[in-house]
Amino acid sequence: MSIKVTVWGENVHERKNRVVAQVYPETMHGTIASALNREDGIEAATVTLQDAEHGMTAARLAQTDVLIWWGHAAHGDVQDEIVERVCDAVWSGMGIIFLHSAHFSKPFKRLMGSPCNLTWREAGERERLWVTSRNHPIAAGLPDHFELEHEEMYGEPFGVPEPLETVFISWFAGGEVFRSGLTYKRGAGSVFYFRPGHETYPTYHDANVQRVIANAVRWAHNPAARIAQPHDAPNVPVQSALEPITERGPRLHQDGEAGYR
Repeated sequence: MSIKVTVWGENVHERKNRVVAQVYPETMHGTIASALNREDGIEAATVTLQDAEHGMTAARLAQTDVLIWWGHAAHGDVQDEIVERVCDAVWSGMGIIFLHSAHFSKPFKRLMGSPCNLTWREAGERERLWVTSRNHPIAAGLPDHFELEHEEMYGEPFGVPEPLETVFISWFAGGEVFRSGLTYKRGAGSVFYFRPGHETYPTYHDANVQRVIANAVRWAHNPAARIAQPHDAPNVPVQSALEPITERGPRLHQDGEAGYR
């Protein structure tokens, strides 16, 4: 069985910026999906912000093993209902990978529960990514470090929770460093954030970047059945307890006065 991947693209820069359209004639999401479709055991399809329900229909999410999300210019256009639907799928067991400026996307901020802020500079400077977890499956087949000749700088501090693992750290020609490959668990779902991918640079054509994304798809894939996530906090009455118990301690009567049993 192949891993079913959906690549979500904001699809704004490709339509409005001639430079981006020239760098990514297949679009960024199309380029990522094409690279994944050359991998054994992975089937990738694309959806965009402009699709009905942003492409994130209940049926699409149900058949998606791993979702890849790239956004930048239109984070606020993503409907909150769709954000909750995506996060529910993650908590239920769908893997998700956030790329570059998706650190500020609604789904990522919802899953992190933090500002997800950082410093940045767009100067086309060199980025050197160091592998900090040599035996991690996301780093499989990579050298100890690799370089991207032109990238946007992201710098610390990065306002995210402490990750389970830091797989990559980036150094930039201007001197900054950044935790550029972070893993998390949210419910039954695995989350990976990967920093590179500014739209005007050919980052997603890079073989090492493509290797990271393919490795991350395999790492984030959860073959188990989805776990339904209740949205309420159900009461378990005394008579439904697994072991027989007697209700004890203080209790409010219907008139609001405290009493004991």
